[in-house]
Amino acid sequence: MDGVVTTREAGIGFRALVLALLALACGHMLSTLLRTIPAISLDLMASDFGASPQALASLTSVYHFAFAASQVPVGAAMDRFGVRPVSLSLLAGTVVGTLVSALAAGPASFVLGQFLLGVATSGMLMCPMTLAAKQMSAAKFGLWSGLILSIGNIGMLLSASPLAFVVDRFGWRAAFWVSEGFALAVLVAVFALVPRQPAAHADDSSPLHQMAEVLRLGLSRSLRGLIALSLVSLGASLTLRGLWGGPWLMDVKGLSRIEAGNVLGLFTLAMIVGPLCIGVLDRKFGHRRTMVAAAHATAALLLTLLAAGAPHLAVSNLFGVAVMPSQYDLVLLILIGLSTSAQPLIFGMTRQLVDAQNTGKALSAVNLAFFLGAALMQSITAGVAALFGLPAVLLYMAGVLLIGVVLFWVYTKA
Repeated sequence: MDGVVTTREAGIGFRALVLALLALACGHMLSTLLRTIPAISLDLMASDFGASPQALASLTSVYHFAFAASQVPVGAAMDRFGVRPVSLSLLAGTVVGTLVSALAAGPASFVLGQFLLGVATSGMLMCPMTLAAKQMSAAKFGLWSGLILSIGNIGMLLSASPLAFVVDRFGWRAAFWVSEGFALAVLVAVFALVPRQPAAHADDSSPLHQMAEVLRLGLSRSLRGLIALSLVSLGASLTLRGLWGGPWLMDVKGLSRIEAGNVLGLFTLAMIVGPLCIGVLDRKFGHRRTMVAAAHATAALLLTLLAAGAPHLAVSNLFGVAVMPSQYDLVLLILIGLSTSAQPLIFGMTRQLVDAQNTGKALSAVNLAFFLGAALMQSITAGVAALFGLPAVLLYMAGVLLIGVVLFWVYTKA
């Protein structure tokens, strides 16, 4: 009820707000679809471009670096101009970036497409998050942030088995052409459903000052623990789902592309259901700090067990088999998808620590850490994979997750 009152006071009916949030969340769904296309088609792209999969994998980090760098101006723009104009501009840019990616003829044009998409999709999560944070109470925001992430993660589900079929049947470029149509549909929906509204608590300071505020908030003592965990949290799940999950299942476990897509699809289902469950548990029981730390520590353990199921490693040796079967990986990936679903609580904790005028900037600072961490992890794991193999990639991700949990726990201590 408090959410309804709040939205009406702000001049938006609750039904109109829900429709606007759903339209904007579809933009986040598009973003997750686009960023995970390489996971299911990296080998085909590399073959077409005459490059090694490891080299092309390192180039995909351009998307995340561009995405992360854009958080600063996008966060400032949302507080200054409002969600509608920013979201429409970003969606128009996504249409262009998807077109460039579909027509890429080599590594250089592929990098250009990844850069454009990184910039254009950089605010797809922050647009609905900022609108919800400014129009809803803190309690309702915790639930809705989980719902927004769950809707967005459907994009990763679409890029699993359905996209594997499209890529097998029509080639990797078809995945970008399908995404192009999706981008145009979301653009029309946002134009029709997101209301024209002046920016709440508009900041009239210079754009440079506003961007500096995003960085200042991110480095502040109150957000430092959240930023530390954000730097490794999303990076671990996206690097596994969006880059190395496919090669792990196909190259290490011997699955076909469709079979790997099916496993990744169930992994993604867990990532869709997880944020909704976390949001409900948070609203019912609270204890956000403990839930966030425990969930990420569990994810680190599960990644270690996943790596240990590779040929001739600890778990395989323990069970006396050459390699653990794919069913073992499926169970662990589902549990990893559920355990990494505590990420919405990081947004909820951020929302509670700043005033309304700085909501967009603070959320963008956290999102900057999320995707800067993802970019760094993709770049670093490409080198780890080339030097030491895919099990080492999983162990590296487990290690940095534990470090992030420790820093989060220390800096968020009351």
